[in-house]
Amino acid sequence: MLDTLRSVIQLKPIETDATARRLAKAANVDDLRRMAKRRLPGGVFDYIDGGAEDERSLHANVAAYGDLEWQPRVLRDVSTIDPSTSVLGLDCAFPLMLAPTGFTRIADPDGELAVARAAARAGVPYSLSTMGTRTIEEVRDAAPSGQHLFQVYTWKDRGLVGELIDRAAAAGYRGLLLTVDTAVLGRRERDVRRGMTLPPKIGLGTFVDGALHPAWTWKFVNSEPITFANVAGRAVGDGGDSAVSLGAYTAEQFDQALSWADIDWLRSRWDGPIVLKGVQTVDDARRAVDVGVEGVALSNHGGRQLDDAPAIAELIEPVVDAVGGRTAIIADGGIRRGSDIVKALALGADAVMAGRAYLYALGAAGEAGVDHLLADLRAGVERTMALNGANTVTEIDRSLVRWKR
Repeated sequence: MLDTLRSVIQLKPIETDATARRLAKAANVDDLRRMAKRRLPGGVFDYIDGGAEDERSLHANVAAYGDLEWQPRVLRDVSTIDPSTSVLGLDCAFPLMLAPTGFTRIADPDGELAVARAAARAGVPYSLSTMGTRTIEEVRDAAPSGQHLFQVYTWKDRGLVGELIDRAAAAGYRGLLLTVDTAVLGRRERDVRRGMTLPPKIGLGTFVDGALHPAWTWKFVNSEPITFANVAGRAVGDGGDSAVSLGAYTAEQFDQALSWADIDWLRSRWDGPIVLKGVQTVDDARRAVDVGVEGVALSNHGGRQLDDAPAIAELIEPVVDAVGGRTAIIADGGIRRGSDIVKALALGADAVMAGRAYLYALGAAGEAGVDHLLADLRAGVERTMALNGANTVTEIDRSLVRWKR
């Protein structure tokens, strides 16, 4: 009996690192989300987690991937799996690009720097938002081996936009993402209820919430002020002197007159690839090809702009049928597992983007959380490819999936 007990009772090595212990319990993105919810103040978590109005588009983005089922191929010799690919001239260790997210430092003080470093280690491109809390140059210096893209919102001050584009070019950024779905800001009702501002106010109304999340609050008050770093000190306002309502800021500073004609202006300032982020119809995808952009990011802004906009997974195949092969097609929204990435590619996408998922990871465990997430997503891609008999990305095709309905 003692021999039997000795064979089954084996004590695990004690992990002394608290972050590593926490991440060992994170089996998927939902686990990271729950950890972030516990660690972040309510208003901060809701800013990351929430969507527009009733949040139907937010949830549909995720649910649509569950509406696809596999048609696995067997006996294919999957002893060697290679998930690498190339998109827009960028080398991707697996078919993922990290989407731009604004005000990333509210999740963790290192913010964009932590995410850019993790992306470089994982071999996937990282996109810095115009509304980022670290500068174009800081991100380059933090991850000099990384492949960076710069996301552009168009201020009414086009001279400022031109300066930002020139800075991105000088810093070696590899592409531009022009966000085209924010003529006005969507109504994000969680933020309305919270009275959410950027940066978050630490006052009487939020003191209790801050006290309940002491680790976040301590880091927040002991870090340098959070601002829209790339426009610090400019007349457009950077959030440094006083907290701002994002909706009011957008209405005041962003150019609602942005149109297809402005693509020519953008091309005159930028020699590299241009991606339109926020395309949501086949007709607009066709028009994007007609004006000569190198990529189309199918995106409803993570369900944060127009509620009941189309779920991204459902949009991929019609767009591929219309313009596939003439421009890169990137699916942005709803990615929670490596299997979702493979499903998007099976429908015809060249790659996917994810933003909210890495914010959960960053809020849950900082930079180590993002490393954990990216390793998990890559492992999920490789496992799904193997179980479907696909050795390389080129072997992922439409025959692998079918809609359940």
